[in-house]
Amino acid sequence: MSTESTSAIVRNQVDLLDFIDWTGVECLNQNTTHPYPNALKQGYREDEGLNLESDADEQLLIYIPFTQVIKLHSIVIKGPEEEGPQTVKLYTNREHMGFSNVGDFPASDTLALTPENLKGKPVILKYVKFQNVRSLTIFIEDNQSGSDITKVHKIILQGTTVETTDMKGLKKIEDH
Repeated sequence: MSTESTSAIVRNQVDLLDFIDWTGVECLNQNTTHPYPNALKQGYREDEGLNLESDADEQLLIYIPFTQVIKLHSIVIKGPEEEGPQTVKLYTNREHMGFSNVGDFPASDTLALTPENLKGKPVILKYVKFQNVRSLTIFIEDNQSGSDITKVHKIILQGTTVETTDMKGLKKIEDH
């Protein structure tokens, strides 16, 4: 694939921030003084002084539901060189996952983040596995240095929406 056609694909992708259902986002093992909005929400994630940090150990489990079905193309996960994530597993359309059952399901994709990725280089995903995504679970298994704390500066999900009917917007027709 030529560089020109690859960049054309990326140009059609958007930041999926506006399609996240913020009322349903959860993050397990986050430090309460360094919560997930620091890495996910607009305004917070642009502030280099803010980050998402793990609490009891290096692992983080982030559940992100969407307001409509999306196609996920790539992900950017920025973090510090030492404490930034290394092994990241992505799961689509899996609700109620916890650390006790995350190993029971096959990951849709497993990423090995490099120092270049932690500086902002996007990871292109196995696109066929991310076509009809209603929710995404991000399992950060470990970090670059093996330390007890993982830090994430920014998470950006890039893709497109799937044209569907907004079921929440439909009104029930009552018989009169």
